[in-house]
Parts: sequence; structure tokens; C-alpha cells
Amino acid sequence: MIIEKVIGNLSTMEKRTPHVERVYLESDLLVKRILRVSTDHGREIGIRLKDHKDLVDGDILHMDEKNMIVISVKEEDVLVIMPTSIGQMGDIAHQLGNRHLPAQFKGNEMMVQYDYLVEELLKQAKVPFKRENRKVGHAFRPIGHSHG
Repeated sequence: MIIEKVIGNLSTMEKRTPHVERVYLESDLLVKRILRVSTDHGREIGIRLKDHKDLVDGDILHMDEKNMIVISVKEEDVLVIMPTSIGQMGDIAHQLGNRHLPAQFKGNEMMVQYDYLVEELLKQAKVPFKRENRKVGHAFRPIGHSHG
């Protein structure tokens, strides 16, 4: 089976089929347009997306009256950073930006992929954080820029 487009997302679908097969992916694979994957039931699928859109958790790749095939993002090791003030947030964001680390934001939390050097930086700066395995909705993607 070759999938060329995403047909929806579980978060917005009202009608669901009785059975769901899952394709488990690491978040860094969500940005790839061409993949060969297997479902949790052993079915091999080729993904060749025509649109330049990243996959996200819950994307539906196939659906018929009895079955759906859905993207499920695996949990990964992250640092969840919880600054206590806007100044602390600005300072740590600046330092992480200097290291070219992509971050994701949710509410008052900033999340980066685990790195022991960042963990040490946060400890030294006395910025509250926790290390945990967490499912991220989309890939950590670096932002292009120049120093010119």
C-alpha cells in the first residue's frame, strides 16, 4: 500500500472505524515525505506524500469501513523547562538559541530534546525543569538563520 496524502486527524474526526492500526514513529521522522514503515499489525506501508506537510500525531493515512491506519508518535527523552519569570524565560531561551537547539512550547513550558549539557546549564542557572519521557506532537525542527 502506498500512501500519498493524509486524509485527516483523529483529533478532528467524528466518525471512527471499529479497528485502528498504528504506525509508531520517532518525532524526527515526521518531517520526511518518503518513508517505508510497518503497522503494529505487521502491514508494510510506503508513504510518499505529495504535499510539503509534516506528519503529526494522530494523522490518518488510510480509512475504510472497518479499519484506520494512524500515525502515533513515540515518547522521547525531553527536558521540560518551567521558568519562574519572563526574564528567566528570555535568558534561557537566548542561551538555548545560541546552541541552535529547537524548542517546543506548550502553556508555560518550554521543551527541548534531552541533552546533558543543557541539563547542567539549567541546574547552574537555577531554572526549574524536569526530565521525562513525553510524546511530542510534531518534530523538533531547527530554525534557519544567519549570524551576518
